[in-house]
Amino acid sequence: MYKLYDYRPSGNGYKVRLLLTQLGLPYEYVEKDILQRETRTPEFLAINPNGRIPVLELEPGITLSESNAILIYLSEGTPFLPTDKLESAYVMQWLFFEQYSHEPYIATSRFLLHYAGKGDQMRDVIEQKREPGYAALVVMEKRLADHPFLVGDRYTIADIALYAYTHVADEGGFDLSGFPGILAWIDRVKSQPNHMLITETHLGQT
Repeated sequence: MYKLYDYRPSGNGYKVRLLLTQLGLPYEYVEKDILQRETRTPEFLAINPNGRIPVLELEPGITLSESNAILIYLSEGTPFLPTDKLESAYVMQWLFFEQYSHEPYIATSRFLLHYAGKGDQMRDVIEQKREPGYAALVVMEKRLADHPFLVGDRYTIADIALYAYTHVADEGGFDLSGFPGILAWIDRVKSQPNHMLITETHLGQT
């Protein structure tokens, strides 16, 4: 059985939990509170020297970190990752976009405002993230205005990766009301079999 080291509010961890649940794969859940620096202990750094969650233990002594790398590993040979070479590359394109152009602005703003309690202290930093965050949403909207999903008009790990922080973008101060394509897409993702909330670990458990 897999073992997942995670922090429940994390969108990056949620990506992995959501895919594991939708694949019907059992896993042991190990909570690590990043606010209490539980990922900076010698024990955790021995698991992931980068000191970040999520980490998926594939078997004793073998672990994989970086959320999107875990998504790729788990989705190989499943409908969540296209076998067509170009469509697979498009999935990777969105995964790179999520980590470089989306997550640093939308996810970080959410963390500072909603979890770290630094909204006032970091106001200038958060404001600087507003424009590039909305720019990332515009890129998504251009695709989703005319397509049901991000790649090949079907649900893939590209959707899971971008959904994780987009559907809670309001917690980072981003208003999605001007993005009808994204809002409709969020509803489509929520309607997928075995969908789970970001607050859940296993299906139906909070």
